[in-house]
Order: sequence, then C-alpha cells, then structure tokens
Amino acid sequence: MRYVAPQVLIAALLSALLGVLCLALTLGTVELSVGDLWRTLIGQAQGPRADNFHTIVFDIRLPRILLALCIGAILALSGAVMQGLFRNPLADPSLIGVSSGASVGASLAIVFSAGLLQTNAWMGLSVVAFGAFAGGLLATLLVYRLATSEFGTSVTTMLLAGIAIGAIAGSLNGLLSYFSNDALLRQMSIWQMGNLSTANWSRLLPVAVALCVLLVALPRVGLALNALLLGESEARHLGINVQRVKRQLIVATALGIGMAVAVAGLIGFVGLVVPHLIRLLIGPDHRWLLPASALGGAMLLIIADTLARVVASPAELPIGILTALIGAPLFIGLLVRQRRELQLW
Repeated sequence: MRYVAPQVLIAALLSALLGVLCLALTLGTVELSVGDLWRTLIGQAQGPRADNFHTIVFDIRLPRILLALCIGAILALSGAVMQGLFRNPLADPSLIGVSSGASVGASLAIVFSAGLLQTNAWMGLSVVAFGAFAGGLLATLLVYRLATSEFGTSVTTMLLAGIAIGAIAGSLNGLLSYFSNDALLRQMSIWQMGNLSTANWSRLLPVAVALCVLLVALPRVGLALNALLLGESEARHLGINVQRVKRQLIVATALGIGMAVAVAGLIGFVGLVVPHLIRLLIGPDHRWLLPASALGGAMLLIIADTLARVVASPAELPIGILTALIGAPLFIGLLVRQRRELQLW
C-alpha cells in the first residue's frame, strides 16, 4: 500500500484546520461575512453592530471553537496512543476506564450537588466537571492497579479490567438514573451526549494546558511506541524500558481524556476513527502519526460542533450525537475498504 508523505499530510491538515476555524467563526445564529470577521479580529470593526460582532466572536464563538480544537486533538492523540499501546487499530481511550469512570463521577455530582451545578469551583470548572475528572482518574488507577503485578503491567489484563469497570459504571449510572427525578435525569443524559455550549475562556484554559502537556510529552515516546508494535519482548531487546513507557502513556492519556471529558462530556468516535484514518494514509510511524492525529481530531470536532450549532438553529444538537453520525459511517467505510483490499490481495 502506498502512503502519503507525512509532511504533505500535516501541511494539508494545518491549512484545512485554519480554513475550518475561520468558517466556523462566521457561521451561527448570526452569520458574519469574512470582511466583518477580519475587521472584528483586528479591532477595526465600525458601525452600530461592531460591539455585537466583538461579543459574538470573542466571548461566544472563539472560546468554543478553540475548546473544540483542544478536545478533538486530545481525543485523537489519546486514541493513537491507545491503539499503539494495545497494538490494535480498534482501540480507543475508553478502554482504560476513564470515560466510564468520568460518567459515574459526573452523574454522582449531578444527583448529589444539584444546587451547585452552575457554581464555578475553580478555574471556571463546575462541580460536575470535577466529579467527572475525579471519577475518570479513579477508574483509571483501579484498572492500572488490577493489571499490574510483580511481573509488570499486562495490557491484556488492563483491557479486560477496563471492560469490567465499564460494566460496573454502566450499572451505577443505571441505578442513579432510576432513582433520579426528571430534571436530574435530563441533565445526566445531556452531559453524557457531549456538549460545548458552556465554553468560555476559563474552561478553555485547563484543557489547553492539558493539550500542551500531551503535545510535549507524547511525541517523545514515538519511537518507543513504534518498538512496542513489534511486541513487548522485542521492544525490551531494543533497549526500551517498557514498564516506564506504559506507565507514562497511561498517566498522560488518563489526565488528557479526564480533562476533556470533564469539560465537554462523553464524545465518541474521535479517538477511534481519526488515528485509524491517519494510519491508513501515512503508515504506523508514531513520530508522524501523533501530530497528524491531533490535527485531524481538532478539525473533525470543530466541524461537528459547527454542525451542532447550525443544523437545528437556534437550538443546538449534542456534539456527541454528531461525532457518532459522522464517525460511524466513516469507520464502516474504512472497514469495507480494508476488506476489499484484502480480497484483492
């Protein structure tokens, strides 16, 4: 199979991301022309609507679009890492239990802190966000503890433990839903479908910091992930400290996904589809796969969020529904294409 040059794909993704970002800034309940957007960005907008344009761009759309960019990049980066760690192109970040744990944490916060849901506890994050982050972190630590023994950390055991934790989390969510009233049940459902409508600069800051940490830390282990694709024994023979690398990857992924899920709720398919598609285009070299996946995930989530804002305007669709509607058919198409290639081979 012929691959695209990684440098070419990354340049194309960067250009497309800038174009999508500018387009997203112009679309919404109030549409802006490219000229209005440019003049607003450089502070030269004039006329009676100048203040309205400034509020729309800088207080509403820009923080939300940048939040979608950061969360999409985190989800895709984490998905690429999990697929490399598990040596499985169908792996995604939920396998280590962070998403299911975050769901339980958020549901507990909604049920037991109903009067504090809109309270900004710290850095613009609500009680629900902190509950989700704590739940995801605890679930990940439990999965990691179950999979770790004196002989090291078993990836297979981690996968099975993640499935078990996911089942327990589903049962707990079911119990909380059963005993909740209609108002709390609706809030739980909306959170679990994903939502960026509460985006602001304060909520963007911790997610942007988490993304920066991942962008600095993860590319450094690109060669180690490439070695792990050969198997753990082969990676050890190549001089890779497998246990340390696995620990670093799990901690980094858990922190990134935990922060993303805490702020935006559950958003599926980004961490599964984007790395898989990028791998088909440029190959499995994680030195290029990780940054390209981050760009692809950012672009996909900005597109999904823009559609969520404009498709049913003035109402909004949950972004998790849009990512599933976009990602699932795309993933099915990739699977059909792979099957045809195998048949031709």
